[in-house]
Amino acid sequence: MVLALIQTAAFIAVWQFALHVEVGQWIDTVALTGNRIGHDRIADPVNRILNAMSVVSLLAVTVMIGFIALIRGRIALAIAATLLIAGANVTTQLLKYGLTRPDFGIDPERVYVGNSLPSGHTTVAASVAVALVLVLPPKVRAFAAVVGASYAAAAGVATLSAGWHRPSDAVAAFLVVGVWAALAGLLLLVTQRERAEVAPGDAHRLTALLLGVGGVLAIAGCALALWWLVGVRGTPPAELSRRPLFIGYAGSAAGIVGSMGVVMALLLTAVHRVVPRYQG
Repeated sequence: MVLALIQTAAFIAVWQFALHVEVGQWIDTVALTGNRIGHDRIADPVNRILNAMSVVSLLAVTVMIGFIALIRGRIALAIAATLLIAGANVTTQLLKYGLTRPDFGIDPERVYVGNSLPSGHTTVAASVAVALVLVLPPKVRAFAAVVGASYAAAAGVATLSAGWHRPSDAVAAFLVVGVWAALAGLLLLVTQRERAEVAPGDAHRLTALLLGVGGVLAIAGCALALWWLVGVRGTPPAELSRRPLFIGYAGSAAGIVGSMGVVMALLLTAVHRVVPRYQG
């Protein structure tokens, strides 16, 4: 519950700053404008990542994840993982169409698009990655966490690189998934506590530490880049030179990667308790 509250508070902070603070909208627009730098060289892999995500593929992966839990004899785990994926993606769509984005005149090219926070594609990638870590056995959980976090982070950066989403959209999506992961964990604790046996050896502390520290360092790099960028905030994003555009784009990409690293580290820290071994 504590993790759910922390990530909810972080989501509210991102939402308020990115949508309702003028400098927040300006930073997002600078990062999105900077995606044209080197776009031709990364367009193909970006499109492959994004085009692989669809409703059909999401349903197929959800069924696979539920099946993994069921063959391990974990009915509650199958239900929790399915609820995590469904809840995170439905929440994202409700928020995207329910939240409003005030027009400060910063991004006239996209003013009619309205709000795009959180990112649907990023939510799909992150929810699948997190659910997979929940249902897999402890022996492969750490490896799945690293691969899953990398995949979700790549999807988040890809939405920025393709010009589909602002960086805050991806960060908000990770936090939505993090909240639902915490709620799924709470459900598992309630339904399994009588038969559960926590095995300290299942705690992948080193991997969680590496993901967490790496994520925090990436977020710190993002903060430094954006702090420098704010010094030129009087200039419209379309009139900025290549250097500030690149700093905004690269710094925001680092923030996306770091955010997913921290969310996955929090999950990996607690997962051996919420998905424990069964006594006997």
